[in-house]
Amino acid sequence: MSEVAHPSNPSPEPPRNRIRSVIVALVGAQVAIGAALMAIDLSQNWGARDPLTSPLPAGPATRPYSPDRRPGTAPGVPAPQGPMPERLELGGEGADLTLTGQIAVGDAARITEELRRRAATGQSIETVALDSTGGSVSDALEIGQVLRDSGIATRVGDGAICLSACPYLFAGGTAREVSANGKLGVHQHSFGTSAILPAFMAVESVQRGQAQVMAYLIAMGIDPAVMEPAMRTPPDQIYLLSQDELKSFGFVQE
Repeated sequence: MSEVAHPSNPSPEPPRNRIRSVIVALVGAQVAIGAALMAIDLSQNWGARDPLTSPLPAGPATRPYSPDRRPGTAPGVPAPQGPMPERLELGGEGADLTLTGQIAVGDAARITEELRRRAATGQSIETVALDSTGGSVSDALEIGQVLRDSGIATRVGDGAICLSACPYLFAGGTAREVSANGKLGVHQHSFGTSAILPAFMAVESVQRGQAQVMAYLIAMGIDPAVMEPAMRTPPDQIYLLSQDELKSFGFVQE
């Protein structure tokens, strides 16, 4: 886990204190998340707005988000658009594998089996290139762990995106690269919680999910402080990490 030293505090904060500080910051957001889950579920019944045609929220790093579409890049700037596959599609050749689309439930088992099949036939994968709007958090964590155990690197290439749950998959790479024209973004997750549940039960479910994600990020060498911009970005928006943030949070090396 990378440590970020501030000029006023030249010595990095001890890891345990660092983690405790992040956890304390996250706890205050849990009730708001439970309420947001209910609002999102209700909005689906009333008809969701198109996030790509709605006004951009304030702040250059935040964009409207929908899992089946690519987000806009900036006001007035054309960007690749169109539907994303409903589950990860495999491509590439040789030692390079590409994963494109949403991360669907069951993708972890399917991709793990494909990696094993290729290894058994002497076609071991060295690098996985990602272009995904995210999806199932649990499947992303499982795929990321398999990539780490298999010694496979990850990459987000020119014009590609890695959003929502995808950065967890990306974090599993033994070496990680994000192109200058690639985008990696984070936001809140629902972890499959139904807004019909009482708010305190939704919050408890979210807390368990966040604890699992934080433990995974720490194991992968990612600063759990990345959860701060994630937790303050609603599910219908995405926070795009800058190149400096990618380095400071440990997603890529200096």
